[in-house]
Amino acid sequence: MQSRIMSLVEVSSSVIVGYGVAVCAQIVVFPWFGLTVALHENLVIAAVFTVVSIIRSYIFRRLFERFRRETQA
Repeated sequence: MQSRIMSLVEVSSSVIVGYGVAVCAQIVVFPWFGLTVALHENLVIAAVFTVVSIIRSYIFRRLFERFRRETQA
């Protein structure tokens, strides 16, 4: 069984790596759509989505852990 803290650590590690990928993708993709965004703005946009992703992933991880415990009981 995974503790809540370890769930958060695992999810955060994954999402932090994704943060760098998101920033790079935004730098490449935004201009395709005519969006001109400064590097600082790209970093902030990616940070907002990173926080949302951590929260979403943590909630799903805990839900699935609860389902697992209920089915084993």
